[in-house]
Amino acid sequence: MKPRAPHRLAGLHPIARAALATAFLATTMGQASAQQSGDVAREVKALKDRIEALEKQVANQQPGMTPDQQQDFNRIAVKTEALEDARDMNGFKGLKVSGYIDPTFIFNQRQHRSGFQMADAVSNSGYTYDDSYMGIALLDFTKETDSGARWRLTLVPQRSSQAVAEGSSSPLHEASFSIPLTDLQTRFIGGWIPDWSGYEYLQATLTKTITHNLLFDTTEPTAYTGAGMEITRDKWIVKWLAANLSGAKRKAGEKTPVLAYRVDYAKGEFQGFGFAGVHGRGTNNAVVSSDTTATVNDGNDPPNAIGTVVIGSSDARQRDSRLDVFEFDAYFIRGDFTAQGQISFGRQVNASITPAADGRLRTAYWQGVSGLMAYKFEPRFEGVVRVDYIFNQKNGGGLLTYAAQDTVNGIGYAMQQDDQGNWVAADKDKGVNRGALTVGCNYVLNLNTVLKFEYRHDWATGKVFENTKTGGYARTNQLLGTSVVVSF
Repeated sequence: MKPRAPHRLAGLHPIARAALATAFLATTMGQASAQQSGDVAREVKALKDRIEALEKQVANQQPGMTPDQQQDFNRIAVKTEALEDARDMNGFKGLKVSGYIDPTFIFNQRQHRSGFQMADAVSNSGYTYDDSYMGIALLDFTKETDSGARWRLTLVPQRSSQAVAEGSSSPLHEASFSIPLTDLQTRFIGGWIPDWSGYEYLQATLTKTITHNLLFDTTEPTAYTGAGMEITRDKWIVKWLAANLSGAKRKAGEKTPVLAYRVDYAKGEFQGFGFAGVHGRGTNNAVVSSDTTATVNDGNDPPNAIGTVVIGSSDARQRDSRLDVFEFDAYFIRGDFTAQGQISFGRQVNASITPAADGRLRTAYWQGVSGLMAYKFEPRFEGVVRVDYIFNQKNGGGLLTYAAQDTVNGIGYAMQQDDQGNWVAADKDKGVNRGALTVGCNYVLNLNTVLKFEYRHDWATGKVFENTKTGGYARTNQLLGTSVVVSF
């Protein structure tokens, strides 16, 4: 059976229905007997009076508030508009302020060091895996205008990305802009921008461990100064920069920028992948740190254009050389389980730790892999395991910015004792491979506080970790750490 159609008068206002009923009654009464006409006239008049009363009631009806309530409402509306005007006039519209601190306690076995660390100046100890970007105070300002333009300023006293890149005390960590062009998904970007390589973020609020993986610390750039584009299409995000590599400006003798890029693809709700690369000319620390005359290959290995650069004199200039870095990373995050991984490849001409026998600087090569797994045993409690490994034996070793022996981070050639008990190089032409196993956990104390605990075991294929107590060297090092990350 078909459903019955609604009556045509069902949607009419009650007053309209009453009016129609009156008209119908009047017509019907007009057909009645003359004896009833007087009674009908009186009934019709009564209905008309009722309709007029209803119309007046509708016209005078209030919006559910008493006069005092209406007055309070009007007063609140005026105040709200005044606050919005003041916010817009002072530039607070679209502004967000956030930040965090993460006081950290570290025990380092071979360095015989244990204690709290907070905002340690890079100029004091350089960049080491037991210092990295931990124990910092970060303040972040972001703003988006009505036109869709975005602005960001991030400050980190003593240990910002600029301080790490330049060995200074600069608090500038990021100063970037993003301006929409044809649409909100096609943007012009630029400024001082921290590196975007790998699966691991710099901020402690976005990482599961205290330390960073080996690839983050030794094979990835620090930051870029330049301009480029960011394009979002469906599940793809592509961004690139023509930029200085880890420098606010180029030094004398440096002219060619690098091309830095990042591509991300979100395959679905739970998984995705990305890759990033840097190609161009970067500062060559093998030349910069040398204090002798070095024969330099100007971009080819084996060389076909060789020049001699005197380093260490008052007029010595920083030199750059060809650099190629590429990494691929992926993730799978579903429910309580997280898996992340990364592989990296890199080379820099003239940047190996050990020159050839004739004094010619040689190319540094490296390959690395890192994988992390985490599981939440409870909504607040998560366990984490991470394994890293770097192959770095050719030409005495050498990684991005690490063009000299580093016995704290365990980079370079192995050491051994001679017949007199002195420590000497085992084989300067052969660098050590490096690995690290990290086991930790984190506990969410509340919405703004996370407690982290970590044990890390680092090892190398030769004795490269300096024992500061004995003056000797070891193949392994151990680290214990705990931190409290408080954010807002």
